Amino acid sequence: MNRRESLRALSAFLAGSPLIEAQRDAVRDHTRVPGINELKTTFEFEAVEYAKQPRTAYDYQAYGVDGEFTMRRNREAYDWVQLVPRRMAAVDAVKTEISLFGQKMPFPIIVSPTGSQGLVHPDGDQAMHRGATAANATMAVSNNSSFPFEKVAAAAAGPLWVQLYPKQQLDLNQSYLENAQAAGAKAVIVTIDQQASVYERSLHDRNLGGRGGGGRALNSAVSSNPYRLSGARLWYEWKFFDEIRPFVKVPMLAKGILTAEDARLCLEHGCDGVYVSNHGGRSLDYDPSTLEVLPEIVQAVGGRVPVIFDGGLRRGADVVKALALGASAVCLGRVPLWGLGSYGDAGVKRVLEIMQAEFVEAMKYTGCATVAAIDKRVVETNFP
Repeated sequence: MNRRESLRALSAFLAGSPLIEAQRDAVRDHTRVPGINELKTTFEFEAVEYAKQPRTAYDYQAYGVDGEFTMRRNREAYDWVQLVPRRMAAVDAVKTEISLFGQKMPFPIIVSPTGSQGLVHPDGDQAMHRGATAANATMAVSNNSSFPFEKVAAAAAGPLWVQLYPKQQLDLNQSYLENAQAAGAKAVIVTIDQQASVYERSLHDRNLGGRGGGGRALNSAVSSNPYRLSGARLWYEWKFFDEIRPFVKVPMLAKGILTAEDARLCLEHGCDGVYVSNHGGRSLDYDPSTLEVLPEIVQAVGGRVPVIFDGGLRRGADVVKALALGASAVCLGRVPLWGLGSYGDAGVKRVLEIMQAEFVEAMKYTGCATVAAIDKRVVETNFP
């Protein structure tokens, strides 16, 4: 036996020693995934999802464009709006119901259209629909859903909206929208703000592999277009709404509005609602936060159509702030995805219930017995 063989035999002897076995508990990682009922805020669901999902799958839904300034600003903006408490208001019970486009909703909280949900759960959008239905919430199905709209609709009985990314071939828009409406879509959301093709966080993930897919799409976009903009975007013109209006028989909204001027153009071109959004900070970096521009858009619309809002909402108090600044209802994007990636449809249901419960408490503390009572009097703004 030479020296190397002797050392190998000694190492094997030591590794098999019962004394080493006895010490395992001293170095073992005792962290665990908490039970769903232990989680009390939506932020806790993000931590669980991050622990459970491959990095590329998590990052695909988490990232913002470029340096992610707009994504951070969306969230920071809620710190610039304070709630005004009303003591002795005697609001023991509140009514959270609203009517939107003739549809009754138990809460003014909708699940935003988000694509590729199958990355974080095998049932993807179908599980999202089951969870939203269990929480009595309307869900908007993405044009990039992991399952056809018809299959998502069949997964649960709750109401659905459908989202469209405009396509230059008019017949492709027509067939998609007509099929979705035939399957029960109650409203159509036309997204007009998705500009970015590349995200810096994907650059860091491009060699990880796994289920994310962002790295592969990223590499092809960079190699085919040095300016990083997809040829399938940025051709949009307002006449597109005039062209698709004949085969849209349900309320139609334009998603991605950040200026009063564009809000007025929405109305001129037949939109039934204005959707204030910057794509969750995934479209153009250094966009303003949606909460900052919401009041000027509401003023431009002047109550003629509903104003839907998304961007950075994480707590029920955030919902009150958005409604106080003029939104008719809000949409949640990343929060339901955290629930889906953590616990499937049960997680979706739970995060929505947390937001709903926090919303009720914020209404009580601001003295609002109904959603209609939530107005500018319950907030103080300090936007920079």
